[in-house]
Amino acid sequence: MRTIAAGLFISLDGVVQDPADWHFPYFDDAMGAAVTAQLADTLLLGRVTYDSFAGAWPDREAEGGEDAGFAKALGDARKIVVSRQPLEFTWRNSELLKGDLVEAVTALKQEEGGRIAISGSVSVVRQLLEAGLLDELHLLVHPIAVRKGERLFDDGASIPLELVSSETFPTGVLNLVYRPAARR
Repeated sequence: MRTIAAGLFISLDGVVQDPADWHFPYFDDAMGAAVTAQLADTLLLGRVTYDSFAGAWPDREAEGGEDAGFAKALGDARKIVVSRQPLEFTWRNSELLKGDLVEAVTALKQEEGGRIAISGSVSVVRQLLEAGLLDELHLLVHPIAVRKGERLFDDGASIPLELVSSETFPTGVLNLVYRPAARR
């Protein structure tokens, strides 16, 4: 069975919205390595995250700069986009998730293939955590209180997690990996 790992930039106060507004001062080689390690042959993305990625990464790949290799890996990955609206894709290897999210992801986990990665896509992460379909949650916790914006966890039932690994980067960012824990 395939596993699903979600990766998020998150502030100390739990904000995940618009990380481009606050995360770049903390980006360094250690964080770059952590983000690269989360690449997979299949990406599951919400529409907003997909639109952001598709608006940037194909151009970065074409420009051939220092992140062109990462951009190519993203382009080469199968990208499954969660959206309630039909979409026209311009980025290669992109497709629309068909049907109910939980049912479709349950089937996706049964397919042959490697790990499935989610980047950003907070509503997708929340739904999969609640459904028990997320195997790992990778949080890059930034030492900043953003104090406004959407947070990872909203109102709802508690979700127990178990810390699998932790690392502190020179910038003060914590690289935390969790997996679901047994409900108490």
